[in-house]
Amino acid sequence: MVRNEGSLDRVIRVALGLALLSLTVIGPKSLFGLLGLVPLLTGAAGFCPIYRVLGLRTCPAPT
Repeated sequence: MVRNEGSLDRVIRVALGLALLSLTVIGPKSLFGLLGLVPLLTGAAGFCPIYRVLGLRTCPAPT
């Protein structure tokens, strides 16, 4: 897997993922928060399959 997410994109995804996951413990305590695993894992890996399908890339080109 080649990275296709830039640093800012990854930080936002991890923060959003953690915020959504917190919904399973605090707040409404709903399983909806498990959707936070998706942005958390894609942010940690630096690869988004949807970006690849759409041909997007927020990561600077390798030199």
